[in-house]
Amino acid sequence: MPAHVVVENIRNHRGERVTLLVREGLVSGFAPEGAVDVPDAAERFDGGGKMILPGLVDGHIHLDKTLIGLPFIPHIPGDTVAKRIAAERELRRTVALPVTARGGALIEKIAALGTVAVRSHVDIDTETGLKGLEQVLSLRESHGYLIDIEIVAFPQSGIIRDPGTAELLHEAVAAGADLVGGLDPAGIDNDIEGHLNAVFAIAERHNVGVDLHLHDGGALGAFELRRIAERTIALSLQGRVAVSHAFCLGELDDADFGRTAALLARAEISIMTNGPGPVPMPPVRRLAEAGVRVFAGSDNIRDAWSPFGNGDLIERAGIICDRQGFRADDDLERAFALVTQASGAVLGRGEPLSPGAPADFILLECGSIAETLAERPVSRAVFKAGRKVAEAGRLV
Repeated sequence: MPAHVVVENIRNHRGERVTLLVREGLVSGFAPEGAVDVPDAAERFDGGGKMILPGLVDGHIHLDKTLIGLPFIPHIPGDTVAKRIAAERELRRTVALPVTARGGALIEKIAALGTVAVRSHVDIDTETGLKGLEQVLSLRESHGYLIDIEIVAFPQSGIIRDPGTAELLHEAVAAGADLVGGLDPAGIDNDIEGHLNAVFAIAERHNVGVDLHLHDGGALGAFELRRIAERTIALSLQGRVAVSHAFCLGELDDADFGRTAALLARAEISIMTNGPGPVPMPPVRRLAEAGVRVFAGSDNIRDAWSPFGNGDLIERAGIICDRQGFRADDDLERAFALVTQASGAVLGRGEPLSPGAPADFILLECGSIAETLAERPVSRAVFKAGRKVAEAGRLV
């Protein structure tokens, strides 16, 4: 990698013409156009007058579940989470193509669209053991030049109802998973305290963060959120816990929402949403006003849970806009932040494109962030650590 990379003839999101300076894969800073003395040894890129935006960060994806790389497999319906888990396990037994092939194909697809980092949940249960984790760890090595991968050890089949899973979660974190996950303490395990005991014991023992899936709705889901927040505070895990989906936040009365959101903010718990289908959704603006960080991700992409998804996080931000009724420029910028600054902060990446940050960015022919979400252009130049990795939806 060159010691110096200079990206010239670009605009920031305010329309100012600037030059980006990169050293050893990190941002050195921006300078006004024409104000830089470029070293002879520097590698120079002409940005063609395009706008520079941060690389996209997928806060919730399942690299081990995708069926990309296989012939199209029709969706297997299921009207409850438990039934869909059972259907997925049955399908998993028939899939011969390994996670390294399917997940690798998905990584290449999303990297070409501008994703530079992901948080991937990986199934851990007594049937598959640590096989999926081992293969995603392998992908972290083989595809690290395209994306950074953070891994959650995820008990998709439950913990209490699948005896032995708690021990496997311990082993998964010891083997390299970055966080421990959980799933519907009431709806799947029918034991809120037992499930949370297991999850938070692992987090405390290994000093790792937590990211739980929560589909349970209404007052039950809100109660579970408050119990998660209380445990987070008790173990001083503020800022290291996330709850994915949290559909219940979109169906609470004002009083229940207010006290739940206040406790989430106090515990510094982040909420992930993917702009789901015909189900309630966390109210993004209202949560932000209550001091709760919301971030976003793709969730399922062409797998047993959904035949849809293309991994384009700009499109995903647009879907969230549609679900939330976002139309003003400020709201579109808020949605874009869900897949850049907010998701990056949850993954510990800090402020994008600031001095010392990874030189991970995209260049687009748009005049503003709002126009980017409206147009959702495929024509994007993608840079990872200051090196161009994709152009117009294809790796280079």
